[in-house]
Amino acid sequence: MKKSITIITVIIIITIICIGWWGSQLKSVSSEKVARAVTIEKGKSVSQIAKQLEEEKLIRSAFAFSWYIRIKGLSSKISAGRFKLSPDMTADEIVNILSSKPAEQWITLVEGLRVEEMAEKLNSQFRILASRSEQNSEFLQLAKEGYMFPDTYLFPEEVTAEQVVKKLRDTFNLKYSEELRAKIRLQGLTDDEGIILASIVEREARSDKARTEVASILLRRLKIDMGLNADATIQYALGYQAAEKSWWKRHLTREDLKIVSPYNTYLYKGLPPTPISNPGLASITAVANADPSTPYLYYYHDSKGNSYYAKTLEEHNQNVANSP
Repeated sequence: MKKSITIITVIIIITIICIGWWGSQLKSVSSEKVARAVTIEKGKSVSQIAKQLEEEKLIRSAFAFSWYIRIKGLSSKISAGRFKLSPDMTADEIVNILSSKPAEQWITLVEGLRVEEMAEKLNSQFRILASRSEQNSEFLQLAKEGYMFPDTYLFPEEVTAEQVVKKLRDTFNLKYSEELRAKIRLQGLTDDEGIILASIVEREARSDKARTEVASILLRRLKIDMGLNADATIQYALGYQAAEKSWWKRHLTREDLKIVSPYNTYLYKGLPPTPISNPGLASITAVANADPSTPYLYYYHDSKGNSYYAKTLEEHNQNVANSP
């Protein structure tokens, strides 16, 4: 009997100690009220976020903090972005802030978008008045097709179109290094022509290997004064497709290939007047490293993403006919 009482007493004492420890670990680190900006990267787990906050001395225990979030059922509510936190905040206060809208939000602008698509994405998240229906919006007036570098950015909620354009353009200038520009010039292209070709490659190929092959074929076509015959340029010329709710028409018809536009590379030889999308670094690099002496003149990508290359039109037609 005494043994049972002793065991129960020990359990009670341990429980009280654990509760006391748990409560102490969720208290504020200090009385310092100075807020600091904390950036939570996209894709970070709750444990990684807790470890970051502990290292920045904003919480007492990463273990207690991460378990507190899980117990509250808020693991999926924690946002990525930039938040204002201070050491005098309790764990509960910090969790509430991390579960709310951040002061600055991440946005990913993928490769191959045209400026109108970027505008829609930006408008949906930051409301900078840059939607497709507002053709005279500031973003569309300031943005330059091909030079809005696709990447993941962190912007404040009140960001302006001018600030976004500057950031994207500055990133482009940083990524389009002098080394890449020099290689582009060795291909016989100007800096701008390199970006025009890269914008086509971005829409015509989906893997690094395919980008290099397509860039080589298109460059060879340019060198021998052959039409580029790139479907993506037709899609760009056609513009927004209301029925598909897309800026890129999925299935082109024979009539589409006859559209009168300087972007129709079936009708007009050479490069279109401007880029048709905003290419990523991989496509720009593919142009820089393209081999215009490639034996191939034709390429075809099937619905499964497989690529086929041909030296003659007859071989190309055969590839199309045999593809799944």
